[in-house]
Amino acid sequence: MPAVPAQSGPPGPPGGFPLPQAGFGAPQSVPPAPGAPPRRTAWAEGVDRLRTAATTEPGRLRIIGAVLALLVVAFGAVTAWQMTERSAAADNVLHSSQPLSASAADIYRSLADANTAASSGFLAGGQETKASRDRYEGDIRTAAAKLITAANSADPGSPSARTISQLNELLPEYKGLIERARANNRQGYPLGGAYLRYANDKMQHDMLPKAGQLYDRENQRLSADYADAKPYPWAAIALGLVVLGALAWAQRRNYRRTNRVLNQGMAAATAASLVVLLWLTVGHTVARSGLNESYDHGVRSLNMLHAAQIASLKARGNENLTLVSRGAQTKTLADGKTTVDLYDYSFDQDMKTLTKSLSVAAGLADDQAGEKPVQAATANMKVWVQRHKEARRADNDGKYQLALDRVIGSADKKPTGDCFDGVDKNLKLALTHEESEFQRAASNGLGAMTGLPVGAAVLAVLAAAGAVFGIGRRLSEYR
Repeated sequence: MPAVPAQSGPPGPPGGFPLPQAGFGAPQSVPPAPGAPPRRTAWAEGVDRLRTAATTEPGRLRIIGAVLALLVVAFGAVTAWQMTERSAAADNVLHSSQPLSASAADIYRSLADANTAASSGFLAGGQETKASRDRYEGDIRTAAAKLITAANSADPGSPSARTISQLNELLPEYKGLIERARANNRQGYPLGGAYLRYANDKMQHDMLPKAGQLYDRENQRLSADYADAKPYPWAAIALGLVVLGALAWAQRRNYRRTNRVLNQGMAAATAASLVVLLWLTVGHTVARSGLNESYDHGVRSLNMLHAAQIASLKARGNENLTLVSRGAQTKTLADGKTTVDLYDYSFDQDMKTLTKSLSVAAGLADDQAGEKPVQAATANMKVWVQRHKEARRADNDGKYQLALDRVIGSADKKPTGDCFDGVDKNLKLALTHEESEFQRAASNGLGAMTGLPVGAAVLAVLAAAGAVFGIGRRLSEYR
């Protein structure tokens, strides 16, 4: 056989440069042929296909159907999201923040009332009644129980949690001072009065300010929940109007091209979207009205009544301590010249606060059931002021026993204690009424949003299905 002549290798690149040699396992790249178009991305190819489809009626219908379904689903999702947030905030108003605010007010009231009961019992000395002792013990137990409730609801490490912890430490210290005051008082030692004044200072300067801080924080939390629950869901409303406009345009286009008045699928989608939008607008408007009513005629009234109750308790405590201290503690007024009894001066300031709070509470009462106990409390307060002046006149004249009778004496001696009890009793009636008003209005507001998030989502899915079905009926005519 003749030998095969040697073959020459592949031609080299222009310019005489050698071809690169691939290493072991390296991929072999094949250069594109001269003059071939560059490779296109999947995105560019998809855009071209969409553009090509848009030049035909079936393609345009598919695009319209997809856009309508997307808009309707987005409308349902945004509606469900916004109304879920508002419904949760309204539920917090009714079941969380307002009850916690009321509990914080109860803590303050119980502490102030315990201090008042302790001073009243001290004045009675060995004649302290069982009712007075039981009232003091009941207030201490109530304050301790409410502190436990507040601690369970507070976030760990929060300012409220620290305040509650401090009050839990101060409460047994205060109770110990009161017991020492009682023990010394029963034995006739003057040291009992010093212990009582020290306990009162701890209550007035440490415990009540901290309880007030706790109450203010819970009120701020309540206001924040109201702020989250009441704003209109403008994003959902705007998207709903866009959906209705898009559906109307699609049906008008269908009518102009086919002369068919009704497309059942798109008509159903329009009806479902309209129901969602109306439900959203009307439901939230009703809920907002209920929440506004619960705040204006519930929360505001409760705040004023709590302020009045606290002022009356502090005034009663200062009235008692005026007789306990007997001028031992004084206060220099702003003019730098006038010196007055500290507790009697504080009593006058508390009565001014009580008068103002009762006046505002009477104006906020929206029915006879709420106004009547406030008016009764105001009448008792006026008599209280008059009797207090008589007691102070007797004390200043050196008639201590007469002054004591005017403050804690029996009913036939017309003591100021009867007036204080009348104020306290009527304020409790007013608080009970306003609490029920709040519960009713807030429940109505929350009820107006019940089922709206789920209902909006379900109707949106049905509307999207209706839009797709309506477009599908048109597409079937081209097959």
